[in-house]
Amino acid sequence: MQEHLLRFVKNYIPINKINESRISFRTTIQNIINSFSPLEKAVFGIFTLLLIISACILLIRVNNLLLIEVPAHGGSITEGIIGSPRFINPVLAISDSDRDLTALIYSGLMRASSDGTLIPDLAREYSISEDGKTYTFALKDNITFHDDTPVTADDIIFTVAMAQNSIVKSPRRANWDGVIVQKIDEKTIEFILPQPYAPFLENTTIGILPKHIWQDVPPEQFPFSQFNVEPIGSGPFLVTSIKRNSSGLPDSYKVSSFANFALGAPFLTSVTFRFYSNEEALIAGYNNGDVDAINSISPERAKALKLHSAHIETKPLPRIFGVFFNQNQADIFVDEKVREALAIAVPKEKIIDDVLGGYAVVINSPIPPGILKNPTPVELKDAETRNADALQILESDGWKKDEETGVLTKETKKDGIKRLSFSISTSNTIELKSVASIVADAWRSLGAEIDLRFFEISDLNQNVIRSRDYDALLFGEIVGRELDLFSFWHSSQRNDPGLNIALYANIAVDKILEQARAHINQEERYELFEKFEQDVQAEYPAVFLYAPLFIYIVPDKIHDLSLGSITTSSERFANIYSWYIETEYVWPFFTH
Repeated sequence: MQEHLLRFVKNYIPINKINESRISFRTTIQNIINSFSPLEKAVFGIFTLLLIISACILLIRVNNLLLIEVPAHGGSITEGIIGSPRFINPVLAISDSDRDLTALIYSGLMRASSDGTLIPDLAREYSISEDGKTYTFALKDNITFHDDTPVTADDIIFTVAMAQNSIVKSPRRANWDGVIVQKIDEKTIEFILPQPYAPFLENTTIGILPKHIWQDVPPEQFPFSQFNVEPIGSGPFLVTSIKRNSSGLPDSYKVSSFANFALGAPFLTSVTFRFYSNEEALIAGYNNGDVDAINSISPERAKALKLHSAHIETKPLPRIFGVFFNQNQADIFVDEKVREALAIAVPKEKIIDDVLGGYAVVINSPIPPGILKNPTPVELKDAETRNADALQILESDGWKKDEETGVLTKETKKDGIKRLSFSISTSNTIELKSVASIVADAWRSLGAEIDLRFFEISDLNQNVIRSRDYDALLFGEIVGRELDLFSFWHSSQRNDPGLNIALYANIAVDKILEQARAHINQEERYELFEKFEQDVQAEYPAVFLYAPLFIYIVPDKIHDLSLGSITTSSERFANIYSWYIETEYVWPFFTH
């Protein structure tokens, strides 16, 4: 076959003929150019140059159209924080500065994502038994601590044991009370709960301690270990520099990207934390350009702050503030019509505008905003309409204004003449004192007699709340992402150490809360919570006022920052491994 083909080429397309045609074509072009006059040659050269330039521009444009911009590794930020860290340790962390650094340095089995859901971190997968009492986790392969030591089941068991140890006095101890931890193999752990508890998965976000470093530290020495300030974890960043003042206290920490982080090496090269004694010093540091990101400042400070190459990110916190009625101490609140009228009369939008500078969300529910799919809408009315509606409710219930005092009174067969008179207790802070004054003024305009009582926070907690010694209490509840409302509203929690500060009791609601705790399916839990919300709202055990916003001043250069369900300020770092400053252009197939 090859011989026939070669014979055909030689016979019909002689090689010397091909060469001759090439030489002839080049000769012809050269002869044409040589025949041009000098002017024609110049024009020809210009057009040829333009053709080449146009072709190059076309190729560049096509290239740019096909290239896509993607995050690149590089860049850093500096955060300002109030307070100096003492316990950069997930078992002991108590302050915001502790938790901020712990969030970057440690990883848990699970991690809170920016959309509020939990995703596997050190865990590869997990399963939950049908009875909801056994949780089994399998670890990812090739995960290590910052010192390159592998993370194993022993590290998880050790961490939980330290959290459970009464000598260590971990603030996370209650989360692990009664939980049994079993090692299946080096990469598999099993948690056995005494009873089903749907929010348990949240507990597994606790950062994991390296056993090989901490195992020789006695429990009574845990708070004093140097590893609390020179931590080693498996999180997205590792400590690379600590600067201390003359007293030996840290002025700043620099943490750098950890290449072997379980969810992928962060794009940011480093994050530096600078510590300040108070809010004024923090604001001064920002204004001086010493830091380019700050958080959790008061609304009035945020409103007055002059931003430079930055913007304010906000997100409702899963917290509610309200006035809780104590029907056991002030029998005036046994009357549901009184509670309803007082709830209607409060100017919630005025509180948010005048006290919180707009950095809060009006609520009408014991459940923070943004959690339920079908929350009850909040209806806002003007002051005149509110007062008219509230007075109509009270008058229809038999309340009349005393002509001499202007205070509403009601005559009953059992107690004789009752006055609409009670006290409001709250913390002696600028924000809550201002809120209390607005609430009191609104109720006084109805005809109520109000006595405001302010306490230092320690005194309020120990001598007022624990003993339930108040008529009405203006206070906040940190509900949290796991939405465990049992301790706040179940009738068994009416006395200390329970947190049912409204002393609310409803058999139907008790049953709902018990079922919600045991339901693992989130959709079913949220359906129960919607019913819970409706039942509580119908009885007005409290006046729900607002949910504050988390305030984060962040530099414009940061991209892909996503504030999801923020329970504590440290959760602003939920997706910090995805934040980026630098970018590069690549062909699409390089992104797969």
